[in-house]
Amino acid sequence: MKQFIRKADIILFIVLVIVGLAASAALTLSHGEAGSSAKVIIESGGDLYARYPLAEDRTVVVPAPKQKAVDAPEADPDEAPSAQYDYYNVVVISGGTVSVTEASCKNQVCVKHGAISGPGESIVCLPNRLVVRIDNGSEKGGGYDSVTS
Repeated sequence: MKQFIRKADIILFIVLVIVGLAASAALTLSHGEAGSSAKVIIESGGDLYARYPLAEDRTVVVPAPKQKAVDAPEADPDEAPSAQYDYYNVVVISGGTVSVTEASCKNQVCVKHGAISGPGESIVCLPNRLVVRIDNGSEKGGGYDSVTS
């Protein structure tokens, strides 16, 4: 009877498992390091609204772009966001995660999306034209991955 599994096959299997575990550990550690310098980028109406460190906890009320007016009165901080603006999103940065906790849109997809925490993740509210994304904070890259004609 032939032997299907040889000693070399077992050694190869063990080496592949070790390489896989080492790669997984390296990716996990690099993700944690990126989180310390990660930035939350909030865009409203296609324009940059704000940029905050992911490590600092804060709550931001982002008015929809159609509510931007030069002569708009200052908002009362004690007043609820729904009373300050007709169309808005409330973005909460807390514990290294970002979420939209309240929105004036009807479908509430951005609120139901849940929290994001990793570079490259984003939350989008189409009715209010809001994009919240996490950038890893590195200055390198940012160009095109590939160019097609």
